[in-house]
Amino acid sequence: MFFMPVFDINYLLFMLPAVLLSLLVQMYVKASYSRWSRVQNRSGMTGAQVAQRLAEKIGMYDLKFKGVPGQLTDHYDPRNRVLGLSQDIAQRPTVASMAIAAHELGHAQQDQDNYFPMRIRTAMVPAVNIGTSIGWIFILMGLLLQIGNLAWLGVFAFSAGAIFAIATLPVELNASKRARQLLQSSGLIISAQEQKGVKQVLNAAALTYVAAIATSLMQLFYFASLAGGMRGRRR
Repeated sequence: MFFMPVFDINYLLFMLPAVLLSLLVQMYVKASYSRWSRVQNRSGMTGAQVAQRLAEKIGMYDLKFKGVPGQLTDHYDPRNRVLGLSQDIAQRPTVASMAIAAHELGHAQQDQDNYFPMRIRTAMVPAVNIGTSIGWIFILMGLLLQIGNLAWLGVFAFSAGAIFAIATLPVELNASKRARQLLQSSGLIISAQEQKGVKQVLNAAALTYVAAIATSLMQLFYFASLAGGMRGRRR
């Protein structure tokens, strides 16, 4: 959640690098996806077929599949053991579809293997939701009432979002690594071009989480600077 209690040029100075990074990453992701969504994979398998093939390979016969609206909204739900694929990914036999479907299958494999970093990230969700919801409220109240401890309590609560973003990155990188290994061991990557495309699509996806970390940290630093400024004004 983005929040700026009042217009402050310092907020723009803090956030501008992260915003620019996010825009560049979005452009790269869209360019990578657009390029490799036009290249048909040699196996002729859609994303849904790839996901089903890989699920059978790792013995995940109880995995459920469903379609989800939107573009690049693909995800794995560990609570219900459901893999959701967007229409383009599920129905088209492209290199991009193959890469993204395999990435989500990588998350399902993490769940099956009780991959510890994934368990930590999942366990953090309730605390993150609460922290990001009430953190900025405490910060605002602390600033308005000039109660430094309350403002710092808000900063601490808000930091859960940044910690979650950092914890997410290794989980995503591992899912991409598993995706490449599954595709190669299943013989679905046939050509060097496919290998290059899968790598590029997965690397682009990973960069979105790097940008999320930068955004979360810069916003956290901004709020910390506000709380720290209260102490300086009291001297």
